Amino acid sequence: MVSFITRTQDAIREGSATDVSSLGTGMISLPATALFGTDGIRGRVGDLLSAPLALQIGFWTGIVLRSRGTAKGPVVLGQDSRNSSDMLAMALSAGLTAAGVEVWYLGLCPTPCVAYLTSISHAIGGVMISASHNPPEDNGIKVFGGDGMKLPKDLQVEIESGLRGISTPVAPTSDCGRHYARPELVADYAEALKKPFQKTLNFAGIKIVLDLAWGASVGLGASVFKSMGAEVICLHNKADGNRINVNCGSTNLELLQEAVKENNADMGFGFDGDADRVLAVDNTGRKVDGDYILYLWGQSLQQKRQLPDNLIVSTVMANLGFERAWEKQGGKLVRTAVGDQYVQAEMFKTGGMLGGEQSGHILCRHYGMTGDGLLTALHITALVRESGMSLGELVDQSFTTYPQLLKNVRVEDRNKRMAWEDCQEVMNAIATAESAMGDAGRILVRASGTEPVIRVMVEAEDAELVQHWTDTLVASVEEHLVD
Repeated sequence: MVSFITRTQDAIREGSATDVSSLGTGMISLPATALFGTDGIRGRVGDLLSAPLALQIGFWTGIVLRSRGTAKGPVVLGQDSRNSSDMLAMALSAGLTAAGVEVWYLGLCPTPCVAYLTSISHAIGGVMISASHNPPEDNGIKVFGGDGMKLPKDLQVEIESGLRGISTPVAPTSDCGRHYARPELVADYAEALKKPFQKTLNFAGIKIVLDLAWGASVGLGASVFKSMGAEVICLHNKADGNRINVNCGSTNLELLQEAVKENNADMGFGFDGDADRVLAVDNTGRKVDGDYILYLWGQSLQQKRQLPDNLIVSTVMANLGFERAWEKQGGKLVRTAVGDQYVQAEMFKTGGMLGGEQSGHILCRHYGMTGDGLLTALHITALVRESGMSLGELVDQSFTTYPQLLKNVRVEDRNKRMAWEDCQEVMNAIATAESAMGDAGRILVRASGTEPVIRVMVEAEDAELVQHWTDTLVASVEEHLVD
């Protein structure tokens, strides 16, 4: 890797800094739509994502972070287990060091590990290579500022301007960074996860099943829970780039649910590929999604007077049953667009301390700045231990969800997908459905910011109504947007 970085640095010193693309296989073709979505840059490897593009992303990220930093510092770089992650890590590090930035390379680790280490060190930023819950053939690049939070929109625009040749060319420099392997820093993150409980609580006598999804949490999940005294059973607990997220983890809980019941476990947790989100399974094998996690954690914080204004921030996907039950508890639910960056922004705007998504991104500002699956799982386990009740009993006493159905329609054409609202036929179908349902239901259609799909969600008190209008809208999207 060092020789590759050195060759990159030499090439940039010898020519214009904007000629980084010459190190690849020709000019890079970028889509007309924005590269940065709701969670960084994400796409199919070999299609959108390639080594030449990653090199340029690294270079321009380094330039932008250096220009905004008050002092020199490293960029923390981590990755998940995908087969393409090594390649992208090498290219990103080459670009970053060519921009004069020192790189601390963690290797395999969860996304929140990168965010945490960035926030507590003198790092000017962090980069995580992962496509989160996406299939193995996808990958992504997530960029964090020096505070450990997702990079602000204006800095994303600056990086993309550099990639598109819009920015003022950067003068060649001999100030090159160095690449250092720093896997030992991951242990500092693991200790930080356990710190809130170590003096007051242990998990002795609690049996937990963890589905680590062949991903970024395989090196930490079991050890963190075992060190807290829990009995741990692991599924999919090796790093496997061919199988990451495949029929396992937070996107497919069936095997975890079976394992919890078969082993008479107290609960189970399913993580996604980069472990920034988690869904739970109670002792009966029942799914416990992000809405329930927010409700239960919110109740606990409310009782401890640690939830200002009894406020929880969630997204437009949050179930109406959750919202109405929380309001009966004297709470307030504020909804944002889908994406943890929007939840995070609203939390800072309102002073909220707890927020998240139905899909399992949970943010609690008492303990961290970003969504963290391992942190959330530890706190749910602590909540169960403190309550003296089972997770199933806690769920039974919370709320009943309204029937809600979400279907994804794959739309490969990026331009069609991102401009789906320009399709009058689909908009007419939505208007018809909304008119027919009136106040009895809710419809949400949106382009995913992380996958090549249009998501169609219908929610109502009547399950038959939900099924009918979901099928109708899916058929419309398939007819008019799918080639």
